[in-house]
Amino acid sequence: MAESAAQALQRRHDELEGAPDPFPPMSSGQNGGTRRAPRKNAPLNTEDEEAFPSLASAAPAKPAVASAWSAAARVRQAAPRVVAPVFSDSFVLENIDLSTAGKDGKPITLNEVLKRVMLQHKNVKLEASTQRKDGRAKTSFVIKADSEAEVEAAKRKLTAALSPVVTRVVQSPISAIGAIVGQKGANLNQLRAKYEVRVDIPRKDTNLAPPAGASGAASPTPADEDEEPTQPISVTGPLSSVIAAIAEIEGIISTKTSTITQRVRDVPTKVFPFIEGRRSDYEEAVSNESSISVNPIPESREITVSGDRQGVVKTVEQIKKDIEELENSITSISIPVKKPKHRLLVGDFAHELMATAKCAIELPEDSDNETVTLWGLSDDLPNGLMAINKKGDSQYTQTITIPAPSGPICEYLVTTAYFGSIWGPKFPGVEGYPVPRGKGHVIDFVGEKDAVAPVVKDLNKLFQDLAGSIRQVEIDWLLHKPLAGKFAKRVEQFRTANHTEVHFPEESDEKSTVLLVYDLGKSSSKTEKKKHLDEVERELKKLAAEMGNIRSEEITVDKKWHQAIMGKNDSNLNAITGEEKVLSIKFGSQARLNGDNSLLEDTILIRGPSSDVTRALEAIKQLAEKAKTDEIESSYVTEFDIPQEYARHIVGSGGSGINKLRDQLDVKVDLNDDADKEGADTKKKGKKSIAKTHVKITGRRSNADEAKKRILAQVERLEDETTETLKIPNKYHSGLIGTAGKYVSRLEEKYGVKINFGGEESRGRGQGGNLGPDEVMVKGGRKGVASAKSELLEAYEYEKETNQAVEFTVPSRAVARILGRGGSQINEIKEDTNTQIDVEKADAHDPKAETLITVRGTKAAIADAKKQILAIASEVGEETTVTINIENRFHRNLIGAGGQGLKDLIAKVGGPSEPKAQTGLIHFPRNGEPDDEVTLRGEPALVKKLQKELEKIVSELRDRVVLGVDIPAQHHRVLIGRGGQHLNELQDRHNVTVQFPGSRSYYQIGEPENVDELAEVPPENIVKVSGSRSACEKAMKEMSDRPTPQEQVTTTITVPLRYVHSISQQGIFFRSLRQIGVQVDQSQQPSKAASTPRPPPSGGAARIDEESIEEAVQWQVAENHQDGEEGDAEWTLRGRDQAALDKAQSMIEEAVAQAQSASHVGFLTLADRSAFPRIVGTKGASVARLRNETGAEITVGREDNTIVIIGSESVIEHAKSKILDIVNNSTRPRGGRSRDDED
Repeated sequence: MAESAAQALQRRHDELEGAPDPFPPMSSGQNGGTRRAPRKNAPLNTEDEEAFPSLASAAPAKPAVASAWSAAARVRQAAPRVVAPVFSDSFVLENIDLSTAGKDGKPITLNEVLKRVMLQHKNVKLEASTQRKDGRAKTSFVIKADSEAEVEAAKRKLTAALSPVVTRVVQSPISAIGAIVGQKGANLNQLRAKYEVRVDIPRKDTNLAPPAGASGAASPTPADEDEEPTQPISVTGPLSSVIAAIAEIEGIISTKTSTITQRVRDVPTKVFPFIEGRRSDYEEAVSNESSISVNPIPESREITVSGDRQGVVKTVEQIKKDIEELENSITSISIPVKKPKHRLLVGDFAHELMATAKCAIELPEDSDNETVTLWGLSDDLPNGLMAINKKGDSQYTQTITIPAPSGPICEYLVTTAYFGSIWGPKFPGVEGYPVPRGKGHVIDFVGEKDAVAPVVKDLNKLFQDLAGSIRQVEIDWLLHKPLAGKFAKRVEQFRTANHTEVHFPEESDEKSTVLLVYDLGKSSSKTEKKKHLDEVERELKKLAAEMGNIRSEEITVDKKWHQAIMGKNDSNLNAITGEEKVLSIKFGSQARLNGDNSLLEDTILIRGPSSDVTRALEAIKQLAEKAKTDEIESSYVTEFDIPQEYARHIVGSGGSGINKLRDQLDVKVDLNDDADKEGADTKKKGKKSIAKTHVKITGRRSNADEAKKRILAQVERLEDETTETLKIPNKYHSGLIGTAGKYVSRLEEKYGVKINFGGEESRGRGQGGNLGPDEVMVKGGRKGVASAKSELLEAYEYEKETNQAVEFTVPSRAVARILGRGGSQINEIKEDTNTQIDVEKADAHDPKAETLITVRGTKAAIADAKKQILAIASEVGEETTVTINIENRFHRNLIGAGGQGLKDLIAKVGGPSEPKAQTGLIHFPRNGEPDDEVTLRGEPALVKKLQKELEKIVSELRDRVVLGVDIPAQHHRVLIGRGGQHLNELQDRHNVTVQFPGSRSYYQIGEPENVDELAEVPPENIVKVSGSRSACEKAMKEMSDRPTPQEQVTTTITVPLRYVHSISQQGIFFRSLRQIGVQVDQSQQPSKAASTPRPPPSGGAARIDEESIEEAVQWQVAENHQDGEEGDAEWTLRGRDQAALDKAQSMIEEAVAQAQSASHVGFLTLADRSAFPRIVGTKGASVARLRNETGAEITVGREDNTIVIIGSESVIEHAKSKILDIVNNSTRPRGGRSRDDED
């Protein structure tokens, strides 16, 4: 009988051990044509047509019925059915234990497990089949779903349900904890939900760690280890889920701890140099895959390897392997080498020996042992011996013995750094090393043989000088610092009175000897030296005895309290030891960390004067008891819940709120979300779930209660918080905010609220960006919000009445005139009308014919401001702009001094005479710019005239030449004339420009054309003339033909030196003399300054009480010329005629008499400089009037509030009264009524 398709399938299924059930439910909808997605870990494909052929019907197929309408029979085809892709996966589990897989650990069947998983994943189908063979049960599972994600999720859920519950611990470096937890626990929560496991991470400040080696204990870290300490993370759940979760955690850890440091400790002494020599080899070996750094530390015989984890681990393994090999392979040989030559075999030589001979040298630590040990491979030792012998013979060495007393002399040489600072510069090329050897001390010398001999001779002389001049005194090292500090003056007296210097050793040496050295430069007898040394020794011991007997005490205190006893930054320890530091306190816990094992960990050793030791013992006991008490008191815990929505406010930005509580109250505050518990409780009661945050505060009871009180008070304020949004047009916001936010800030402080204005960018007040432009948000307590809202609305109504706004347009061409130079015109209108005026900014890319102006203020003020603005705009008629090219070199001539050239040009063509109207008509490029464009802007007719005139002037300038003429320098003054009168007449006559040497424009005008003709003429005689050639020649001829001025007449007059500065008036007087044609030569200048010193204030500022002055005014009077220089100066007067000399002499005599009469100087100091503009007046008119009326010299200070008045005593009093009258009668500045004044 033939095998049916079903039987063939069953046979093949039996051959495949552990294959799934071949009869899937009919609802699975599988067919041979279904497209499959790729699957992971799928050892058996149930959709394979070859392995699982489609089931055939047992009855023979019926032939198709032929249609009556067709010529031949046809098979009717069904319409194609679209089938969605199905994803599947299969896996096998052995020996499944379902005895505890049910709820609460009860037994359950496999079917129930499958149903429970399919219930949780609606679109998933699960099938299972179990086979037993050789006592082993294997269950095959097939999972099918519409997506790969659903397949994976169902697989995790199923394996978790069938796996035993276990707890595994993974150690994580502290730095990776943050990445595992994530922001606000996001990563940790995702991990828990993904694998349905429990992940516990102890808090960072948890100090109650399990014993070392116990499960979950933090890995022990030596105190000096660079490895980062770790934190245990426990994962509890089904085995498969736990393994997957730990794999993901370890993946996070690997990304955060890619760089590590490891050490290889206790490297054998003989091996260490070989490992050190291979440093570069180790780094290069892993350079292609990792970056590491190998650092040998000879002092501790350890190798530190830092860098990428993979490279570090590989290198450390290699180093350990090399150490083991070297210990077994290297051998040694010992040879005697004279002790001084040992100095040559250290330092760089050790590295050279390893590099060249591959050997290491070991020197004896014993000062008397001369045996040197050489380590290396047997084949390398001969080369090493040769290198040592060669190095030993490279320099001459010699040893001399230090005579008795060798100890003090050796100490002197070391303490004074004799071979470095004193002796080194004298004998370069020779090194000396004083060391103890045998029963005494010696000095080893290394250097050239010829250089060592004079050194030995010099030292022998030093030894003779030190004989009887040096001594060591036994004084406990604890007393050295107070002796050098508290009794520093007494120690200094030893040097002056006893010619003896006292040398204290370094405190860190803890050496209880003091070195006394008698002055080596003083020739004294041995008896006298001994006398002084005895006296100093006696006095030192006496001072030490006064400080008390030194004793030691030990006290046992548990090491966990040691840090509390020391205090933060050793504050408690410093308080106990005091400033003099006469006490030594050692803690066993710290000493062991530093390698000192002389003390037990719980022991504290106190050493010092007896009384101080007793005091320190008592203080340490009290601190230990206080630490124990503090631990008990600080362990008080209070716990409570707050709404979760307020937790972030309690924590504060960046934890600022919690940190503030910790700093102020010394408490520990922990916040944990407890939403699940709260949700479960409220669900039972049928209430809506409210998320809560659990707060736990640990510390002293009073502090913890205070922290709780503050937190609950803040929560209460947050619960009372409300928000109101007001509709206020944006144009009134600036008025409500006030200048620099003054008004709104006052409201916020007054009512404890936050006020945000919509569309207001400059203040950036919190959430203002979320508001509309016409909205104002008030946020805070209900009562405060209501009050602030009421006051804001009142202010809004006030602003609507007083802060009206009117918008209008003006021609854009008039904006410049309306604004004025630097905004002067518009500011003047604002002050006059007390309004706020905003002018629309012009767009350079899209210019407009009209410009919008907005005016705010009262109705009357707005009308006044608008009227003034429109009046200015109406004055500006139609404008045109013309640009002409004028070479930059002509610009200065056209502009003229102070712009006078342009003013004359505008006046010449009939332009406006007012400066404001002239502004902007002609625009030249700025100084230094190469641009040659000159812009004319204004009324078309005026611009046309200006353009024509400018082109005419420029045409003349282009035709100009520059010629030079030889005019003796002594004739220049006559040609220029008084005030430049002759020069101006000459220039106007010939229409030329004449430049004399020394003028500002002399070099700017350029070189003259006839410069070659003037090559022999002195430069100071060359006068330049520019203009048309014919005009220049005529002007030059006139200057050359001018008759030579007659010889000047002279006379001499004597002037007292003390009056010279007063007469000069900073050069004004001499300029006056030059105007009448008289020059003055002074035989002597005063050497002292011209100022009269201001007398110091006597008791306080003098008060001048006037009804309208409230400020203090200070008036001080001093004699003038009281510090004037004695003697006379001869003034030689030179003039063109005797009449000028007579007039000048009369002026000088009058000035001397006036200086003599100016006998006093008054210093008038006002409260501020507000009145100075009225005192000075426009261009100094007021102060000039005061000088004429009173006859006093008045100087108004530029940098202070003082006015200096010079004259006779009555004159300066009169001037002072006049000035105070101006201050008293001054009117107050005008000012408008503002919102802030009302508030």
